[in-house]
Amino acid sequence: MKRFLRVLMHPLFLCGLALRIGLMAWLEPVAVKVWYAPFLLQTSTALTLDPWGHWLNAGGDIAAFPYGQAMWLMFLPLTWAARGAGLGADVAYGGALLLLDLALFFLLRRLLKGKDGLLTWAYWLSPLVIVPTYVLGLNDLVPVFWLALSLDLLRQAKWSWSGVALAIAISAKLSMVLALPFFLIYLFHNRRLRSMLPLFLRGLVITVAFLAAPFVWSDGGARMLFGNPEVSKVYLFAFELGPHLSVYVVPLVYMISVYAAWRIRRLNFDLFHALLGLQFLLVVLLTPASPGWYVWVVPLLVSYQYASDPTARWFIAGFSSLYVLSVVLGLIPEEALSWTTPDAINHVQSLVHTALVASGLILAIRIARDTIRENDFFRLSRRPFVIGVAGDSGAGKDTFAASIQGLFGGHSVTMLSGDDYHLWDRQKPMWQVMTHLNPMANDLEGFARDLVALTDGRGIQSRHYDHLTGKMGRPFKLASNDIIIASGLHALYLPILRECYNLSIYLDIDESLRRYFKLQRDVHQRGHTVERVMSSFDRREPDSVRFIRPQSEHADLVLALQPIHPRMIAEADGRHPLRFKLVARSLYGLNELLLARVLIGVCGLHVDMQARNDAGEVELVIEGESSAEDVALAAHMICPRIMEFLDLEPQWEAGMLGLMQLLALSHVNQALMKRFIW
Repeated sequence: MKRFLRVLMHPLFLCGLALRIGLMAWLEPVAVKVWYAPFLLQTSTALTLDPWGHWLNAGGDIAAFPYGQAMWLMFLPLTWAARGAGLGADVAYGGALLLLDLALFFLLRRLLKGKDGLLTWAYWLSPLVIVPTYVLGLNDLVPVFWLALSLDLLRQAKWSWSGVALAIAISAKLSMVLALPFFLIYLFHNRRLRSMLPLFLRGLVITVAFLAAPFVWSDGGARMLFGNPEVSKVYLFAFELGPHLSVYVVPLVYMISVYAAWRIRRLNFDLFHALLGLQFLLVVLLTPASPGWYVWVVPLLVSYQYASDPTARWFIAGFSSLYVLSVVLGLIPEEALSWTTPDAINHVQSLVHTALVASGLILAIRIARDTIRENDFFRLSRRPFVIGVAGDSGAGKDTFAASIQGLFGGHSVTMLSGDDYHLWDRQKPMWQVMTHLNPMANDLEGFARDLVALTDGRGIQSRHYDHLTGKMGRPFKLASNDIIIASGLHALYLPILRECYNLSIYLDIDESLRRYFKLQRDVHQRGHTVERVMSSFDRREPDSVRFIRPQSEHADLVLALQPIHPRMIAEADGRHPLRFKLVARSLYGLNELLLARVLIGVCGLHVDMQARNDAGEVELVIEGESSAEDVALAAHMICPRIMEFLDLEPQWEAGMLGLMQLLALSHVNQALMKRFIW
């Protein structure tokens, strides 16, 4: 509350407020005097669902109020209050705009998280807001507020209410329908949000039906909307292809923008917001736009100034100055320019507008370069992030891979298992002379070929090896995805496989612990006998030493699960559960100083850290018990940027598996940063 009051009492904010009130008291814009105030006064005298027909039947101008039900309802309460107080409808109109202006200021403050001084300059004192709203009396602030509110509700995961707010924005000004495809693409292409699309559509459709019903059945409403000359502006910029055929540039650019957004496989909120603002900016620049249309791009320009360097503010200041000059030239009466010719006046106005469009296009290019190209999700969308997980049989590869899938969500992860590339069913006699650990017993070339295809974004035909029956299943289609996890005995064996991974992990479990877990799994889950499992240990050991364990040298991260003390395995039972420690070795370091502080301070763990060599390899030894909640909190502190890649409700694990999730995420974050640098 203190910070809120500090914003209200800031000298710059008070100056902006005084300027607004002064302009409202001093000026009487023509649009308000001739159209809006008379319409509101006339239609507020009697309650009706068809204010447009009521206005036209009274002999009103057809151009007075070409807006939907939501726009009318925004001004109606204050119009009634003004009439009761003996004030004019123009006061009610200006007061409603001022309230919405204040609401949009604080909404942007919440949407953009702070920086009150910059927001005061970028929005509250912006000529792009003050001139069209208080000098010209235009009402584009209304749909922009509802559109910004829809964005804010979307970010807060209030899906249905976001749809409601967007429907109100569209009802207030039909041009806001331009935003709808971008909302749908954002929700559909972001797999973690796709299940929320029906909730958004429910709020949108119900509200549209409620607000559009009076308009649809109103002949006067249709006449006022479609008779509005502003609608035809989108068709003025065109290339003639023949006597009766033209290509309209604005619809063409808009369709291409929608397609470009569709081609981005995954959008995060910042990228979605930038694309949405850019398409509004292009529409404004490529049409003889009403001065009020420039309000549509204000949220984009404000957010861009937040995220960019001071140079961007100078560009936007120049753009705003050219806008003011263009408006001023358009307001000068012809009689005041009797000393020159109309052609000269038109040339000057056109040159200023040309400079305005040029500066706007430069801004669009800068925003596309800085906001879109540098966005993490945009970079991820061009190529999946691939994780390789290798380890000996019984090391916990499937369990670990499933835990990583639980963080990103099954909708965003494709799992490729090396077991599915065994050359023969379990009953084949070749297994009498060869073990699964031998690369010759596996189709590693097929494994590599399919992984390359998935990495390239193409689907593959795969088969699943059933450990219960020992047989391969029928082929099925396996699609690529945002995250690909390739796990198997030989996941790091071939150089071409290692080249595919953005992050490679080796599970180097303690040998006695591995044998204990493998015995539990193969006997109780896969139906093998104890004797068979025990005999397989000795038979597979040479292949493990020769083919499996050397793969740890190629891993970015080695995770070694060990018992606190070797004797605990022999004593393990229901009364004496196993207790573990985790040894993590990182080839390139793992933000180990912050990680150690968080593991000790947040999770209450014991951590020993040491550098293994001069090449930057780091080893952490972690002991203790951690809850899933502690692991989630630690992840938010260590790698906050990665959180937006995760599922809406990531499945955090407790204990050592949760710590392995945390270490893997820290490396994913590091690998993403490294990938962006390269």
